[in-house]
Amino acid sequence: MWRRLTRMVRSFFGFFISVAENPEIILEQNIRDMNDQVPRMNESIAMVKANASLLEKEEAKYKNDLSDLTAKVKAAIQAGRDDLAGSFAVQLEQLRSALARTQGQLTTARAAYEKALGVKQAFLREKERKTQEAMNAIRDYRRAQWQKKVADAMEQFEVAGISQTHDEMVRKIEEMTAVNEARMDMALGNVDQQKIKIEEEAEKLRANELVKQFKVEMGLLAPEPAAAPAEKTIGAKEAQKIS
Repeated sequence: MWRRLTRMVRSFFGFFISVAENPEIILEQNIRDMNDQVPRMNESIAMVKANASLLEKEEAKYKNDLSDLTAKVKAAIQAGRDDLAGSFAVQLEQLRSALARTQGQLTTARAAYEKALGVKQAFLREKERKTQEAMNAIRDYRRAQWQKKVADAMEQFEVAGISQTHDEMVRKIEEMTAVNEARMDMALGNVDQQKIKIEEEAEKLRANELVKQFKVEMGLLAPEPAAAPAEKTIGAKEAQKIS
């Protein structure tokens, strides 16, 4: 029982994980994440650049101070003030040390800025490549989903659609046609065909005789000799009816 419950829970969570792991959604999120990294990268590069700019300003200030102190040392020596010249010389020595330290930091900051720009360019190229690759994959995924829907529809069509009902209805019509043809043959077999043909021939002869009588009355045909005095034409019968 515990194993069945465990399998059920695992299948339940597995279903939601499979639904959540939609490739299209994940790739679109990856594209958004890469785009979101660009502003943060620009901000970091700006901080590196600002540090280099501050060091450049500090270097320029130290150089100006160094020039001023050098001039003061020379002026004090020329004025015979070795005490002032010594004090200025000590400050000058400290300033030179600070300048050297600042220049070292500036070199590092400039190298860091150049490296940051290179990293940014490499990231942008990689982002463009991955974005294009993701877009192509998304199009392929959507095409595959559409093809899956078409395939599912075609499978349903073949299994329970027109094909099955079409064959079934054609078979029923063929069966009905065969049964009705058999019944027709049986019905026609019960009719006296010879009698029907004789009646049809008699009807034709009677019609021909009536036409001949009309032609005789109209003078279009010579009358035939009467076989018996009692025989009368249609015209005589009509005359009797009129009288």
